[in-house]
Amino acid sequence: MKFKAEIDVMPHAALLDPQGKAVTGSMTNIGLPQIQNVRIGKHITLAFESETEAEAHVIVDTACKKLLANLIMETYIFSIKII
Repeated sequence: MKFKAEIDVMPHAALLDPQGKAVTGSMTNIGLPQIQNVRIGKHITLAFESETEAEAHVIVDTACKKLLANLIMETYIFSIKII
């Protein structure tokens, strides 16, 4: 079966996010002072083949843990769809 994974990688909530902080500060400059606490991360999509949905879950989880996310500084969530 063919699958598509959508992965979101974000900095841990307890860590400083310099990009997010800069964007939050810029919101006032563009007339949007009500926007606060911007956090910036990565969105990754993968297309791949797997025998089962359970195996697909393991494949994506392994990719996240070993390459796509730095587990010391980031968290990740993902969803998988059959395509």
